[in-house]
Amino acid sequence: MKTYPDYSLKTIVITGASSGVGKAMALGLASTGAKLVLAARRKEALEDLALECEALGCVALAVPTDMRKSEDVEYLAAKAAAFGGAIDVWINNAGVLAAGAVEDIPSSVNENVIQTNLIGYMHGARTVIPYFKRQDYGILINNISVGGWFPTPYGSAYSASKFGLRGFSAAIKGELKGWDNIHVCDLYPAFLDTPGMQHAANYTGKALKPVPPVYAPQRVAQAVIDLIGYPRPSRTVGLTASLLRLASTIFPGISRAATVFVIRRYLKCADDIEYTSGNVLKPVAYGTSAEGGWQKPISKSSRKKTGLLIAAAAGIIIGFGLARKNA
Repeated sequence: MKTYPDYSLKTIVITGASSGVGKAMALGLASTGAKLVLAARRKEALEDLALECEALGCVALAVPTDMRKSEDVEYLAAKAAAFGGAIDVWINNAGVLAAGAVEDIPSSVNENVIQTNLIGYMHGARTVIPYFKRQDYGILINNISVGGWFPTPYGSAYSASKFGLRGFSAAIKGELKGWDNIHVCDLYPAFLDTPGMQHAANYTGKALKPVPPVYAPQRVAQAVIDLIGYPRPSRTVGLTASLLRLASTIFPGISRAATVFVIRRYLKCADDIEYTSGNVLKPVAYGTSAEGGWQKPISKSSRKKTGLLIAAAAGIIIGFGLARKNA
C-alpha cells in the first residue's frame, strides 16, 4: 500500500476547477487537507466549490482567472503564494473544445481554443516555474489528454492544442534538467464523463456525446493525488488511453481512418442542433458538476467485456497494420 506525504503542508493550484475533472481534482484533494487555490472564469461556481472543499476539511481560495490572459495567471500565482506561503503544485487543466469541419469553425473560435488549451498552459508554466526555482522544488502537472497522441478529426484546433502541449511539455522538461526537485508530469486520460461536451463549441450541426467507454473524472483525480506523492514524467488514465496511444504511434494512418469512419457514422444518425460557440469565447452558466451524466452504471462483467472489445479493436488495427507493412 502506498504511503503519501502530508498533503496538508502543500499549496496546490488547480486551473479549470469550476467543473469536470478540475472539480473532481479539487474535491479529491480537499479530503487530503491540502491548501487549494481554485481558478476558472466562473466566479460563482468557484466560490461554491471552495465551500464544498472546505466542508471536506481543507482551506480553499477561489481566484477567478482567464488562462488566456497572462496578467490573470500572474495574479493567480501571486495570490496562491501569499495564501499558502509557497506553491507546491500547479495543475494546468483548463480546456475547451470546438467540433466541426475545419472550414466550418470560425477563426475566432479556433484562436480561442489555442489560447486556452495551449497558450494558457504556457502562461501557467512560465509563471510558476520561477517560483519553483526560487523554492528549489515544485510539481507542474499538465492534463493533456489522450488527444495529445491521438488526433481528433472534426476537432482540428483541439488536436493542434493537445499535440502542441505534448511538445511544449517535453521541451520544458529538457530545460529543467538538473533541477532534480522540480517535476513536470503529463497526464493522458481517455474519454471522461464530464460536462465538456455540453460546453463545447459545436459546428457539426449534430448533438455531441463522448465515445464509450467513458471514465469517471474521479479516476483522474486519484491519478493526480498519486502524481503529487510520486511524480513521474507521464501517466495515462484508463485502458482506452493506453491502447489509443499505442495504435496511433505504431499505425497513425490506420488509426486515423478508423476514427473518421466512427465519427462520420455517428454524425449521420445524431440529433440535429444549432451551431454554438459554447464556452470557448465566454463562460456559460450551465454544467458546473464534475460529471456530465454520460456514464451509465454497468456491471463488472460488462466493464470487462468492454475492455476486451477495446483491446481486440486495437489488436485488429495493429494486426492489419503489420500485415500491410509486410505485404
